[in-house]
Amino acid sequence: MSDIIFKEQPFTKEAMDTIKGTFIDDYPVVYIIYNNDQKPMAYIGQTVHAKQRIQQHLKDQQRKKLNATLIIGYQKFNQSATYNIETNLINYFIADSKYQLQNMSQTTNSQVHNYFDKHYYHREVFREIWSGLKSRNIVKEEIDVLENKDVFKLSPYKSLSASQLKVKEDILDYCNKQIHKDGQHVFLIKGEAGTGKSVVLSSLFNTLQDYSKDTSSPLYKTNNYLLVNHGEMIKTYQSIASSLPNLKKSHFLKPTSFINKVDKGSIKAADVVLVDEAHLLLSKEDTYNNFNYQNHLEEIIKRSKVTVIIFDPKQFLKIKSYWNEASIREMTKQHKTTVYHLTDQFRIQASEAVPTWIDAFVENRLVPIPNKLEGFELKVFESSQAIKEAIFKQNEAHGLSRLVSTFDYLHKKDGNTYLVDEGGIQLPWNTTSTKTTWAEEASTVREVGSIYTVQGFDLNYVGVIIGPSISYDPHTDQLVINPKKYKDTEAYRKRQDLSESENEHLKIEIILNSLNVLMKRGIHGLYIYATDDKLRKKLLALQEEGKHV
Repeated sequence: MSDIIFKEQPFTKEAMDTIKGTFIDDYPVVYIIYNNDQKPMAYIGQTVHAKQRIQQHLKDQQRKKLNATLIIGYQKFNQSATYNIETNLINYFIADSKYQLQNMSQTTNSQVHNYFDKHYYHREVFREIWSGLKSRNIVKEEIDVLENKDVFKLSPYKSLSASQLKVKEDILDYCNKQIHKDGQHVFLIKGEAGTGKSVVLSSLFNTLQDYSKDTSSPLYKTNNYLLVNHGEMIKTYQSIASSLPNLKKSHFLKPTSFINKVDKGSIKAADVVLVDEAHLLLSKEDTYNNFNYQNHLEEIIKRSKVTVIIFDPKQFLKIKSYWNEASIREMTKQHKTTVYHLTDQFRIQASEAVPTWIDAFVENRLVPIPNKLEGFELKVFESSQAIKEAIFKQNEAHGLSRLVSTFDYLHKKDGNTYLVDEGGIQLPWNTTSTKTTWAEEASTVREVGSIYTVQGFDLNYVGVIIGPSISYDPHTDQLVINPKKYKDTEAYRKRQDLSESENEHLKIEIILNSLNVLMKRGIHGLYIYATDDKLRKKLLALQEEGKHV
């Protein structure tokens, strides 16, 4: 595809006056304005009038920090294609992390739409363009590497579906109307694993922060925060912040830090506060972690004008973080709460039969494993060695393929490494670093991830080890859940406001919730191995049954 034109020149008025050439002047193009100073910056755009548009940029104060221009032309470009490529470039530049971008959220059209020959432009033409950028040392990493990064998957510039864009626009409209009214206002988004909740929130927060700098917006000068009670997710959000102009790492916090900073006066006022993974919020005091109130959500709402909450009742993992729809409604009933439900599945690239089967399994309904999966691979393994080899093979071929397990094995303690399924899987529990998320470390393919390192993240292929806390009774044809074999003792810390039977019921719910989350990590495949002999045989039988349905 040598017909793609790369026109390089200085970012000066004299150079812009000379812009001309086949498929460059008065033709749809994509362009990058950049510098390679000590702090590299770039702006990415598309236009049908290259000379006029880039001359406009010369008058922009921010663009004056840039000194080079690369215009990309192609005889088959149309404006839908250049919009698509512009958005792609922004997403991949964020993941590549060489440049801080000057783009604002109004730059691109963020809704998914089809156009003639989209796949050709979206993949083939874009790969050729990226190769050209790499050969010019404008970008660092290969496309396949970048696509496996969490910052790429959570980029604020990811194209949104119609339903995702609708909820984003509704929240922005809600914030515009409520921000100058008295009292607290709450917007609740419900959605199960893989429904794109965090992508919406990432896009929303970037737009909010851009509007906070826009003198014409009702949200001008607002002080906004994104909170998530998940150390691995905070790393991803803060990494994204380093690539965009109006995102600051200090505005991504854990809930306890936010509450304590407001109380100490280091945060003077909070206008719009977004809460990702609200099912991880504490619903009781936790003095060990410096939370001295009774309820995270209540304290966040008190300290915010508008609170936007992302919530999935099937993902709470600790008794001290127990939430359900009733408790959320009770907490927000004193405020006028708007509720939105996301239902489309974006992570699992398969027929609806796959999430449906997972839902049934974790609800203790043992039905045949579906066979027609539209390219997705759902497979039960008979041996620990076989599932390990399958994940190693997929990781070599596609990257970002990992083993994960229910929390039935001890974590590291006093410098000793504890193994998952000693004598079987026999691999260590996950290690974590301060900068990168667990699955992005290449060495972790020979570790086993826990619920705390993979919740909220995507894997290409996930191998789920169902540990001894979940077994099977052939007489009742039911799963048997044994909380005594679940080793996450912190998750089981009892609540005095609940009865003994309620505490015991929650233990079972936590185990099944964790299994639900683990099983819904894979984009292209879910592999399963049960350490319990009876459960493994049952799963293999269900797999065989599914072949004949």
